[in-house]
This record gives sequence, C-alpha cells and structure tokens, in this order.
Amino acid sequence: MKPLIAKEPENVPELTKTQIDWLTDIVFYYDDKPEPCDAVFVFGGTHPGHWEKAIEAYRSELSSLFIVTGGVSPTGKKHAGWEERTTPESHVIRRKIMEAGVPEECILYEDSSRNSMENVIYALEVFDFTKVKSLLVVTKEHVAGRQIRTLQKHLPETVRFAPFGFPAVYSDEGITRDNWHLTHEGRSRVWGEYLRICKYGDAGHLRGITVEERIL
Repeated sequence: MKPLIAKEPENVPELTKTQIDWLTDIVFYYDDKPEPCDAVFVFGGTHPGHWEKAIEAYRSELSSLFIVTGGVSPTGKKHAGWEERTTPESHVIRRKIMEAGVPEECILYEDSSRNSMENVIYALEVFDFTKVKSLLVVTKEHVAGRQIRTLQKHLPETVRFAPFGFPAVYSDEGITRDNWHLTHEGRSRVWGEYLRICKYGDAGHLRGITVEERIL
C-alpha cells in the first residue's frame, strides 16, 4: 500500500524567501539548543540517528528516562544499514542504547506501532505522561514539526517538547533546516512534510495549522 502523500512529491511550487522561512519553522519546528528534560521520547525508525541521538542524550545528561517506540512498518523504506527486517524498530533501538550503557530499567517501550500517530498512542499504554513536564524528542530534523505536533495532539497540554533531531541522509548530504531549500530533494521532502501536516491536522491526527496560515 502506497502512502497517501508521497515522500517526495513531484509538483513543488516555487517559494519566496518568506515562504521558505515559514516552512522551515513549521516543518523543522523551532531551532534551539537541547536542554535537560524529564524523559526522552524516541520515535520509531530504522535510521541509526534514532539510537545515536538517544545515546547522545544519555551521555550529555539531558535525561535518564527513555520511551522508545516502533513496531514493523508495512510501508516504510528501511535504511540501507538496517539488517533486522522483521524485528520491531523499538527492539533494535532499545538494544543499541543498552549496549551504550543505558540501564534496562530506564527504558520503556512499545513494539506494535506502524506510524508516527501509533508511536504516540501506543506509548500512552506503557507510560503515564502526566508524570513529566518536558520531553526531549528524538526525530529526523525535517520530520520534527509533524511528529511533535502529533505529541501535542495526544499528550497533556502541560508537557513541553524540545526537538533533538538528526539530519536524514537520502543521497549526498543530510537535509537540515539550513540547506533543505537548496536542492530538489530537500524541497520535495520538506514540501511533502508540509502536506502531511495539513492533511493529518485536518484528520485530527495532530495539532494542525489554520487555513489562514497555509501557503496554498
């Protein structure tokens, strides 16, 4: 089954400098230095960045409690280095961060989710988020806006979210908030994320943006 919105839409409109700046804030979320948080929420995925950033958070003493998510995606394309084809993503991420020294008792996980919204919904079954006031969110940089908006939709309003992203590499270099608009691939990936924020926001899956705020 194909995703409802292509990862790299073909028809990306020409964007003004103002629109590029606005899209950057919407899609990448805010740009700030990482800060200590009550827990780390790790979105599921097969990119090494998912466990590398979690390990970095632990070693930097940004948090010592981890909520790891991810089952086996039926549609997601696996990272080239991913060898566990039928193993839930959370199992691999959990194993990697434990090998780096994170105590087993500091890791809660769910292994049934297949997408970002399910990452959040199933995490609610294994952790009481009313116990925390802040979450450090491990995510791909250009997916941070959509995934944090999903957390905002389903978690208590009292929780503050701090992005802790990594640049996803699809070809020559990673897609970051500073370079995405310089390549066709970057513009297409970011435009696809914007379309998903609009669509899933309208469907009630995440905290959406208003019609007045939209580019098109």
